[in-house]
Amino acid sequence: MMQFRRLGNSGLKVSVLGLGTNSFGKRADYETSKQIIHYALDNGVNFMDTANIYAGTESEKIIGQVLEGNRHSVLLATKAGLVKGAGVNERGSSRYHLQTELENSLKRLKTDYVDLYQIHTFDPETPLEETLRALEDMVRSGKVRYIGASNYLAWELMKAIGISERLGLNRFVSTQVSYSLADRTPEKELVPMCLDQGVGIIPYFPLAGGILSGKYSSSDKAPEGSRAQTDPNFSKFLDDKTIALGEQAGKLSKELGCTPSVLSLAWLMNKPAVSTVIVGAARRDQLAENMKSVSLQLDTEAQKKLDAMSSPFRNGEPFAFYRLP
Repeated sequence: MMQFRRLGNSGLKVSVLGLGTNSFGKRADYETSKQIIHYALDNGVNFMDTANIYAGTESEKIIGQVLEGNRHSVLLATKAGLVKGAGVNERGSSRYHLQTELENSLKRLKTDYVDLYQIHTFDPETPLEETLRALEDMVRSGKVRYIGASNYLAWELMKAIGISERLGLNRFVSTQVSYSLADRTPEKELVPMCLDQGVGIIPYFPLAGGILSGKYSSSDKAPEGSRAQTDPNFSKFLDDKTIALGEQAGKLSKELGCTPSVLSLAWLMNKPAVSTVIVGAARRDQLAENMKSVSLQLDTEAQKKLDAMSSPFRNGEPFAFYRLP
């Protein structure tokens, strides 16, 4: 049975497993995406995450088409702020860009509001006051219900919250960040800050792009249909240390009678400040398997083993971190 948690300190309840839709329109065509969405909704998932740049704009378009007439059944989250086009104002979190992108996202999603609007990454060229006031206007207009950040460093997020407090504006209730057994760097500063400030963490790449599923046996061999095969840029994430971690998780998962993916997701769901873990899927059966993580109860020993094997991944560079060029 699905579990639900508050998104940060807000009153919004989100499913502990959320649906990531980066593959829609890319590795998953319309019919496959439709099957995945319906399976998610039928099994208690109420949180769906997309962005204005996923698969060009196809992810949002597909979601809009599938949910037409059934919009109320899901909490929709989208993002803007990364590079959208070649124009000088087609990026960042200026009022100009955000208002333009929100209107375009609403059209593609076939809705008049989004439940969570997220700034895709920190914009060093736009004053945070401008971004936060623009978001405040969106909330007051009813087109946005809650606001969140993504790919913000802890100090950037804390500065934004401080400005919101000072000006009496809506605060970021959540932040998206790369977080997994293969990337524990958020635990150094971001997690303590989020616990202190009541910000919910939404991990992306919870399976390190599929590496923690055990499907990769080496850095130069990509399984048929995998992200590394369909997205040439993904090869930069493949390295021997991460693949070895996937193999270790695979051995422990066999002892516990589950898949390494389910084990990795369950570990992440038990981490402090995590509100919902967004998992992508290119096939319905992938999502069906990963749903088992919701009911997997990890004992203290298993948790300690996972903490120990992933401890080296607390340091160094994040697995993924998206910034403006």
